[in-house]
Amino acid sequence: MSVLSPALPPPARALTPVSRVLRLCLHALLSGLLALACARALADRSPWAGWAVTAAVLLAAVYAAGVRTPAVRRSPRAAALWLAALGAAWLALLAVSPDGLWIAFPLYFLQLHLLPLRWGVAAVGATAAAAIGGFLAHSTAGAVTPGAFLGPLLGGAVAIATVLGYQALYRESERRRELIDELIATRAELAAAERGAGIMAERERLAREIHDTLAQGLSSIQLLLRAAERSLSEGTADPAASTAPAVVDASATSAAPAASTAPATATAPATSTAPAEHAAGPAAALAHIARAREAAQENLAEARRFVRALTPPDLAHGSLAAALERLCSAAPGLRARFSVSGGPVPLPTPYEVAMLRIAQSALANVVRHAGAGRAEITLTFMDSSVALDVVDDGRGFDPGSAAASDGGGFGLPAMRSRAESLGGTFTVESAPGQGTAVAVTLPLPVEASR
Repeated sequence: MSVLSPALPPPARALTPVSRVLRLCLHALLSGLLALACARALADRSPWAGWAVTAAVLLAAVYAAGVRTPAVRRSPRAAALWLAALGAAWLALLAVSPDGLWIAFPLYFLQLHLLPLRWGVAAVGATAAAAIGGFLAHSTAGAVTPGAFLGPLLGGAVAIATVLGYQALYRESERRRELIDELIATRAELAAAERGAGIMAERERLAREIHDTLAQGLSSIQLLLRAAERSLSEGTADPAASTAPAVVDASATSAAPAASTAPATATAPATSTAPAEHAAGPAAALAHIARAREAAQENLAEARRFVRALTPPDLAHGSLAAALERLCSAAPGLRARFSVSGGPVPLPTPYEVAMLRIAQSALANVVRHAGAGRAEITLTFMDSSVALDVVDDGRGFDPGSAAASDGGGFGLPAMRSRAESLGGTFTVESAPGQGTAVAVTLPLPVEASR
């Protein structure tokens, strides 16, 4: 903060280029006027020339001391004392040199900047009166003109107007600076909030994707491997039981050779058909294992898609209806049927992804929890919306209970979140022993509904 602005609002900051220029201009103005007063006094060979130079040097010393004293910029009391000393030195110069009159103009600015407004205006008035008095004291009676009064008065008025205008501009600049600081802080807060929201949205998206793809795929693989295990256990248990009759028949044949022909002929077909009957166990197990491998391969493709953030593999090379058809045909241990109602229209990729993921999650819940034998998925295209319904004939549940969230998991909330993120609705209708119906409706974009 410069000598020109010690009374401005705290906190003090580094000088701006404008403040530095004003301070330098004030220093230059005062130095030039003092030099002019000394030069005029020496040039005129006034008897008071030595006193004029001494008073000018004293005034310059008092001014320099105040400029270099931090207390003048911080304390109104110190500023008032400095201005009083400066005024006394100026009055001494004014008493011995009429050219000291011009020093009143830089004093106006110092008084207005260092003192409160009302005290500053009073000091300016007193300085103007002293300047007029000094001029009259050094002038002869015939040399007094109206300019002797108007000059100091107009100078004081100009100084007051200039300082008030500068302070108004400074306050406006401060308000703008504070507003800019608030905007910058708000922008930083918004950026941080957006980053946090983006992180949470990405976590939620990954949670939905993992639940609807990898988790459901691993569950299907687990069911298929259990079915393969049951098929293998059944296939290995029956041959041991079928071996006993063959031993009995052999002993009976050795004991009665004459009668052994008929039993031997009767038991031979039974023994020869046993491998064909029990071959179904390993064959079924191999079929289950093959389907488990396919599910594992699909889950691997889904995992790679997470890394690349691409469209689901089921939608990359086909339509939503084809993907839902394949989903129904691959449902383990369940008779699932898919149907389309209405005239199909192209859907945006986010709509197709949401529909497919909701269908996958709903059908996985049916397989894992419902104990259903039949399920049906219906995709319905209407004039301004598209709907997906998944209905099963399983054991049902109470949607209002804690079990409605997939046993405390992520199923139904994830489906609802997917639907609501696209402006759609999600409903669940179920009751114990009456099956479950899951329905999601998404509004069609304007381009798709035309």
